[in-house]
Amino acid sequence: MDTSLLGRSEHKLPVSPDEAKLETFPNRTLGRNYRITLNCPEFSSLCPVTGQPDCAHVEIVYVPNELCIETKSLKFYLASYRNHPLFNEAIVNRILDDLVKACAPKQMTVRGEFGARGGIQLTCEARYPDFEDEDQAECATGCCH
Repeated sequence: MDTSLLGRSEHKLPVSPDEAKLETFPNRTLGRNYRITLNCPEFSSLCPVTGQPDCAHVEIVYVPNELCIETKSLKFYLASYRNHPLFNEAIVNRILDDLVKACAPKQMTVRGEFGARGGIQLTCEARYPDFEDEDQAECATGCCH
């Protein structure tokens, strides 16, 4: 088990995602595909242009392979974005990349629903493995122009 935060009363958050450590533990149900859903309704980061805070609800859904993400380390990892300037789309893709690197899941989706700015609300979703070509699939069924 690769957990150094679990069971410790650690309060110091990493300064950036680069410093954060995502920890894992063995999947004890390897013979079954099942989904794990992790919600962070109070995610925050900084706009890289204005420096203003961006708030979001981040949802992570994955089918584990050999490893599962330890949730305390995930909490610290996500909190490390609090003072980190990055565009919303880049955040969602970075989270997906970092989590896939940490646990090599069978499937994973990261979805960020960011608060409205200037009257526009942005939602970004990234998947592993990548999206199938949905337009091509629609054309094959005769549903598109």
